[in-house]
Amino acid sequence: MNCWPAAMLALLLTGCASGGPAAFVAEDNRGISYTDDRGVSNQPFPASYRSELLAYLKTYLNNPVGVRDGALAEPVQRTVGGRLRYVTCLRFAARDSDGSYPAPRERAAVFVDGRFDRLIEDAAELCGGATYASFPELAALTR
Repeated sequence: MNCWPAAMLALLLTGCASGGPAAFVAEDNRGISYTDDRGVSNQPFPASYRSELLAYLKTYLNNPVGVRDGALAEPVQRTVGGRLRYVTCLRFAARDSDGSYPAPRERAAVFVDGRFDRLIEDAAELCGGATYASFPELAALTR
């Protein structure tokens, strides 16, 4: 009985499942992103950054009701992952499951091609020196 056809088929299917040759795997080894990053350094200003952030936070937060101490900085260009992107920093305290409020935490929202891409939780480096203004729309979120 000749096993070569079955062995070749198994090898081909393994190559498809693994994403192909190792040279192509590096391209897919990126973090999760909501937009297709074309790597363009000339990024447009995210004109609707406030509404996009509110829409994301409404689904991101376990309980978006009663968010306190909402503050937002205007988008500025920063280098994120070796690429120039618009980043806006935000600070807020969301209610915990026990009803208490922790200290406000700083986060960075990254925009690619003028659209919200991702939220970075550990934003101390990206948001250093950010000038915050009140973000009252955050306190008005509902479920």
